[in-house]
Amino acid sequence: MVAVDTRKDLREFLATRRARITPQQAGLPTYGGHRRVPGLRREEVALLAGVSVEYYTRLERGNANGVSDSVLEALVRVLQLDDAERAHLYDLTRGATTAARGRRRPARSAVRPGVQQLLDAMTDVPAFVQNGRLDVPAANPLARALYADLFDGAGPSAAGRPPNLARYIFLDPRAVDFFPDWNKAASDAVTQLRAEVGRSPDDRELRELIGEITTRSQHFSTLWATHDVRWHTTGTKRYHHPVVGDLTLAYEAMTLAADPGQTLITFTAEPNSPSQQALALLGSWAASSTAQATAHDRTNEHHLA
Repeated sequence: MVAVDTRKDLREFLATRRARITPQQAGLPTYGGHRRVPGLRREEVALLAGVSVEYYTRLERGNANGVSDSVLEALVRVLQLDDAERAHLYDLTRGATTAARGRRRPARSAVRPGVQQLLDAMTDVPAFVQNGRLDVPAANPLARALYADLFDGAGPSAAGRPPNLARYIFLDPRAVDFFPDWNKAASDAVTQLRAEVGRSPDDRELRELIGEITTRSQHFSTLWATHDVRWHTTGTKRYHHPVVGDLTLAYEAMTLAADPGQTLITFTAEPNSPSQQALALLGSWAASSTAQATAHDRTNEHHLA
């Protein structure tokens, strides 16, 4: 298990954000000469944010006690944070206090029966539910067929836990073939887990997951050290499926309002495209596989009887 130190995370997040902003980007005059640090110096951030150097230095050392929203908004502006980074900064600063951390609840694993019914009703669209740890506790048959390696039980998994996308991406060698853009898939997974650590620093299962992957994947450790966070609510993903070949699918991520921490992910193909044809073939293959499995189970039951 890896220990989550919110003060350390805040310190490193602020340091990595200011390191990427040049004086020119910040609108500061440049006088040439060698700079000892990449990006902005602490005193430059403090100047631009309108706080003392001592105040900003204390904050960057992880001491967020008493920090105001106005100061945080000034840092958002100076460090040119996007919406995901802004939310992460607030999570880290608020998570540094015991009271704030006590209000956080880990991401749920189980899904409600109504959500499962919704998934099952989406017969032509791959869809699954994902939580902040990237667990996939529920999926419809077409999603199971698309992510067959994730759900087959042959890859790395934690006993008694649902399939996990991060564990699959970094620890299952089949993922490299399944994701033609594997480096992007890996980066996306890490940025989502980073955001979740900010939201839920006391989630034991999350800490165990990060500790496991960190000790087994150097690539994960390298990406983890960047402290990058991103939101992934819409976009496209490319797949190389072992049965139907290449697919390019658009995804939409929709938060389940009644289930905090759970997100419904759906995938669609462009109409009349090769990917739509491949998706239809995947549906036929999934239906055939299900029928064969059902027939096999009935045969076994007959023999046992």
